[in-house]
Amino acid sequence: MLEFEESSSDYIHADSAVIERIKNEMPAEEIMYDLAELYKIFGDSTRIKILCVLLEAEMCVSDISALIGVSQSAISHQLRSLKQSKLIKYRRVGKTLLYSLADDHVRTIINNGIEHISE
Repeated sequence: MLEFEESSSDYIHADSAVIERIKNEMPAEEIMYDLAELYKIFGDSTRIKILCVLLEAEMCVSDISALIGVSQSAISHQLRSLKQSKLIKYRRVGKTLLYSLADDHVRTIINNGIEHISE
């Protein structure tokens, strides 16, 4: 349970030891910046649609484009952002690049987000 200290003002503040503990446990500034950048990637519905497609199967640009109704050029641009953020990966089969989710963490993020907004 959170401990509170009374102060000379009308405000109640968390115990200074609690404040210090939380301050020491906070992630480094660089990690918080990187986390904010990661979540910015999820702020575009086209990128979310691409990730949802890739939840189901490995796909090439033209198939993703056909599925979500966005030009191949726009899909390629969004795939580049997703790849730079390490959310997707690709492999080459002949002349075709097949895209997939980078790992199960991405699947968990998407599924948890869907579950959260569906409550």
